Amino acid sequence: MRNAILLTLLFVSGSLLAQPGTQPNLVQFSGVVVTDSLLPVPFTNILVKNTYRGTMSDVYGYFSFVAQEGDTILFSAVGFQRSQYVIPDSLSDGKYSMIHVLSRDTVTLKEFTVYPWPSREQFRDAFLALRLPADDHQLALRNLSPAEMVQRMENLPPDAYQSFQYQMAMDHTRLYYSGGTPVVNLFNPIAWAQFLQAWQNGAFKKKD
Repeated sequence: MRNAILLTLLFVSGSLLAQPGTQPNLVQFSGVVVTDSLLPVPFTNILVKNTYRGTMSDVYGYFSFVAQEGDTILFSAVGFQRSQYVIPDSLSDGKYSMIHVLSRDTVTLKEFTVYPWPSREQFRDAFLALRLPADDHQLALRNLSPAEMVQRMENLPPDAYQSFQYQMAMDHTRLYYSGGTPVVNLFNPIAWAQFLQAWQNGAFKKKD
């Protein structure tokens, strides 16, 4: 009896060892992730379900990694709905390619109101104590004395129109005296006034 049981166990164990391996075949899984408009979805997270194996698509939506037949592949990207795909388990070749389409996911957030004050009472007190500043003209009248304002207006540089008029006058003068004797400003009172003003301002002092 004991010999019969031993023979049966040896036969069963030998049968199990003689069976071929049931490990799924490896496959080079590659493809492109696109939108409904066939635009690439860059940096899509591609992961094998219940494992830590996977990859990420490049800027053109392309990906490629080694998987197994029958694996469930999860696809996720920001702004798109998550989806999955099962690799067929009856492939005749060690390569498998596909084009995976992701649908856009629109998320509508609830309205959120931000208040600057914790309570209505504090807001009321702050609003009543608020002192709005005047406009720029009133601020200038408040901060500058009339004499200082006149002095600043006199020392302002010429604007674009005044510069244009000055340049046109210079061009007109140059064309008027073109080919003739240059004008001598020795008896010109305006030229003498400008010379004296420049002398008083120290324009002719020697600079160190």
